[in-house]
Amino acid sequence: MQEDILINWSPQETRVAIVESGVLQELHVERALERGLVGNVYLGKVARVLPGMQSAFIDIGLERAAFLHVADVWHRQPDGEPPSMVRNTLPLVPIEKQVFEGQALMVQVIKDPIGSKGARLSTQISIAGRMLVFLPQDDHVGVSQKIPPQQRDELRSRLQQLAGTQGGGFILRTNGEDASDAELSEDISYLRKAWARIKEASMRLPPMAILHQDLNLLQRVLRDLVAENTQSIKVDSREQFEALQAFGLEFMPVAAEKLQHYKGERPIFDLYAIDEEIAKALGRRVDLKSGGYLIVDQTEALTTVDVNTGGFVGARNFDDTIFRTNLEAAQAIARQLRLRNLGGIIIVDFIDMVRDDHRESVLAEFRKQLMRDRVKTMAGGFSQLGLVEMTRKRTRESLAQMLCEPCPTCAGKGIVKTARSVTYDIFREILREARQFNPREFRVVASPKVIELFLDEESQHLAGLSEFIGKPVSLQSESSMGQEQYDIVLL
Repeated sequence: MQEDILINWSPQETRVAIVESGVLQELHVERALERGLVGNVYLGKVARVLPGMQSAFIDIGLERAAFLHVADVWHRQPDGEPPSMVRNTLPLVPIEKQVFEGQALMVQVIKDPIGSKGARLSTQISIAGRMLVFLPQDDHVGVSQKIPPQQRDELRSRLQQLAGTQGGGFILRTNGEDASDAELSEDISYLRKAWARIKEASMRLPPMAILHQDLNLLQRVLRDLVAENTQSIKVDSREQFEALQAFGLEFMPVAAEKLQHYKGERPIFDLYAIDEEIAKALGRRVDLKSGGYLIVDQTEALTTVDVNTGGFVGARNFDDTIFRTNLEAAQAIARQLRLRNLGGIIIVDFIDMVRDDHRESVLAEFRKQLMRDRVKTMAGGFSQLGLVEMTRKRTRESLAQMLCEPCPTCAGKGIVKTARSVTYDIFREILREARQFNPREFRVVASPKVIELFLDEESQHLAGLSEFIGKPVSLQSESSMGQEQYDIVLL
C-alpha cells in the first residue's frame, strides 16, 4: 500500500505521521528537551559493580545511573564470529573480573530509560548508517536476516571486498539489499569517519561526556522510515526542509527525491485529522466500523486488549457476526500497537469462536497484520482460555507514557473513592483523634461534594458523632481539593 510521511516541525517538538490511504498508521514524536538516547555513545564511569546481579551501574551524566549486564560486555571474538554465536557456547566471564569501580568505560545506550528503570548499556559500539551498521571492535561481516538466504552469501562477499582490510565489522541492513558498490562505499567511508571522531573525542573529553549522538528524528525518517511504497515526505518548515534536503542529498539521494515542502495554509496534520487520531489513541475504547469495539488497558507489566461485538448484528447468524468482528479487530489491534507503540507482553481476548476454521482465520489475519510492523513481534496461538498471548519489542516509551502523566486526583488508579466512603473515613479519623487530643473544636476541610453530603444525608450521623465526643464539628468546603483529600484541623 502507498504511504505518505507528514512532518510537523516546531522548535520544541517534531512529530512524524505515517499515513496509508489517508489512515494514520504510526506516530513518532521527539521533543527537543527529551530526545531519545538509543545509539548515543558516552564515556561512562563505573559507579557500582553488583556481582550478585552480574551487572554494573554506570554513570553517564544522566539523572539515573545506567545499567550494564555481563552479557552486554564486549570481547574480541575468535575468527571474527558475531558475539551472539560465541555467547551461546562459552561461559561468561564474571563481571567483577571485567570492570571495577571508578573505571572509565566507553559505552553505548541500547535501551532508553523507561519508567523507573535507567538506560541499558553495551560496551559493543555500533554506528548505524543508511545501509550498513558499523561494528568498529569486530571483524565480522554479516547480512540482515530479513534478506532471503540465497542472496546473503553474494552480498556478504561483496561487502567483504568493499570493506577491505582497514578493520572493523559491518552488517548490511535490509534497505541495502539493492545498493550499488558506490553507495555502499560511501556508507563505509561515512561510518569510519564517525568512528574516528568518537575515538578522538574519547581521548580528549572527561568521563560522563557524550562522544556521539544518534541522528535526530528528521534525519532518521530518511534513514529508517522511507520505503519503496513511500510516495512523498511532506515537511511544513522551509528551514527544516532545506536542512533535510542537504542531508538527504549527501547520504540518501533516493529518499531526498521524495521530499516536498508543504506550503498550505491549513496545518499539515489537519489534512488527515492526525490530532483527532492521537486523541483516540490515548483513550481506552477504540470503535470498529462494524459497531464492535476494543478496550485497551496498559499497565506496567502487560497490556490487555478486549474485543466486544457492541452493536454489530448485521450478519445472518451469531457465529458469523463474531467471526467478522474478530477479523476486523485483528487489523485494528495491529494498527493500535503501532500507533500507541505498545511493547512487552500483550494479551488479546478475542470474542469466543466455536468453529476451529474461524479461529485459524482470525489468527492468520492477526499474524499477517503484525508482519507489517517495523518492530519485532511474536504471537502464539489461542490458549485454553481463548486468549492470544504475544510480545512486541519495547524500543521507546509508549505514546501514553510520552504524552501523559498519572492523574493527580486518582494517582493513576483510574478510580477514586465515593464521597460517602470519604465521609465515613472522616468519621473514623475524628474518633481516632478525639481519643488522643482534647481540642476546643474539630474542623473538617474537604471537597464540596463531601461537605454537601455531611450537610444533607449524613447530617444526623455528624450530630451524633459531635454529641458522642462532646466537641463541636465544623465544616469548610475547599474547591481545590480532590474528592479523596481532606484535612481535620484541631482548633
